[in-house]
Amino acid sequence: MEYTFLLFAFVCGLSVKMIGIPPLVGYLVAGFALNAAGQQMTGELQHIADLGITIMLFTIGLKLNVRDLSKREVWAGSIAHTLIWVGIVAGALYILAAVAAFWFGDISFESALLIAFALSFSSTVCVIKVLEESGESKTRHGKLAIGILVMQDVFAVVFLVAATGKLPSVYALGLLAVFPLMPLLNRIIDKSGHGELLPLTGFVLALGGYHLFDLVNIKGDLGALLTGIILAKHPKATELSKSLLAFKDLFLIGFFLSIGLTALPDFNMIMAALILCVFLAVKATLFFGLFTWLRLRARTSYLTSLVLGNYSEFGLIVAALAVSLGMLSESWLVIIALAVSISFVITSIMYRNSHGRYLRIKNGIQKFESPVRLKEDIYPVVTNAEFLVIGMGRVGLGAFNSLHKLADSAVWGMDADRVKINRLQQEGLNVICGDGEDVDLWENLDTSNVKLILLALPSIEDAVNITRQLQFSGYTGKIAAIARYEDEVETLLSKGVDKVFNFFTEAGLGFAEESLAYVNDSSAK
Repeated sequence: MEYTFLLFAFVCGLSVKMIGIPPLVGYLVAGFALNAAGQQMTGELQHIADLGITIMLFTIGLKLNVRDLSKREVWAGSIAHTLIWVGIVAGALYILAAVAAFWFGDISFESALLIAFALSFSSTVCVIKVLEESGESKTRHGKLAIGILVMQDVFAVVFLVAATGKLPSVYALGLLAVFPLMPLLNRIIDKSGHGELLPLTGFVLALGGYHLFDLVNIKGDLGALLTGIILAKHPKATELSKSLLAFKDLFLIGFFLSIGLTALPDFNMIMAALILCVFLAVKATLFFGLFTWLRLRARTSYLTSLVLGNYSEFGLIVAALAVSLGMLSESWLVIIALAVSISFVITSIMYRNSHGRYLRIKNGIQKFESPVRLKEDIYPVVTNAEFLVIGMGRVGLGAFNSLHKLADSAVWGMDADRVKINRLQQEGLNVICGDGEDVDLWENLDTSNVKLILLALPSIEDAVNITRQLQFSGYTGKIAAIARYEDEVETLLSKGVDKVFNFFTEAGLGFAEESLAYVNDSSAK
């Protein structure tokens, strides 16, 4: 990445972060600023952007449970939304083109259908980025959103095959050979250790999946995603995903810059893009209506529809293909690129305060809930709980085990990852599946005897949000949390957390105390 691009991305990302807006918005602004300054898209930047998307899809696959895609709310919701959306938006665009030709130009109904289809996709990059920054990729609504995105990727592959006539090669059947090779792949991951070889292994596997699919005329990104899904059950899948996190975030900066560098819009194009962004409200509302109709809870429906309420980078691919086939004018490529960028900004800002906003509107939107609950949406029950650990990762599980030795059955654990909870329940632990940021959960969970809730979470935003929900639900016990940095300690204390443990300081203190105790015991013997 050229230094000029990197400098603009840094300045704009830091500037928006200082006013409370996610950095990705700054990267988009940097792309348009560079474009206005006369900079052009380079082949190197495009390679970096493509690599970022490939690694991101691979890490999504590592976290995905295939069974999540078989749920009715995922496949029925995605299919119904695409069909209804295309019908509504295509009709609206055809009418708008007739009455506002100076902004939209003269488009046929077939072209309107194509544009509507391009706008039916939600952005995988934006959605995953927002969910990961808020620590919600494994929550009920996070997993539902990811499932919808995967289904949309399947629609994308079908469209590309139909539009280009580029059928998969007969050699695509050879991809099935990967299953007999699974023991070898698993052994490679096992032997990669925990250092610098682990992320390199991830790169090799992700790019290998991409190129194998590309060689047989199937979308390479789908290959990266499926490779991750195949390896998702490996014990080191989570560690592998985390080792790629910093690389993925860095490479995705190239993607956000590339959108702004696609083309520079004029006034009419800006107005057309802004009008397209009005339809985002329709998109989110349609998702919400379908999800509640499919018997999801109002909160899950609201958060999922909010994070999916954007346009996708795939819209640019569809537009570029349509332009090359002579179905759309080149101006539509710029309009859709601008609409995609604006939608990213809207999603990033709107989702930031989504939980607090839900508190204000929940009485209104809960009227749309079905009285019949899905199995996964039945509230859990805890009995005789005096201590509750939220977040059953390595720190949370360690705290749970330590408390369990002292208080036995009075200790309970909670995590949003249902797969992890099922595994811990099979081990006989008192754990429940739940999203700590769900105020409805706390209002239906008996915490009257709970003396202490421990927030073993990596994100202080999550800890702050959970503390707010506990206060709102009337919890009167104590709250403890962990922090990784010193400036986070004051933030958590100011938001109502009673005790904050600096993760690294306390780890060093515990290490020293246990080592000293060991030396003293050895001397006594």
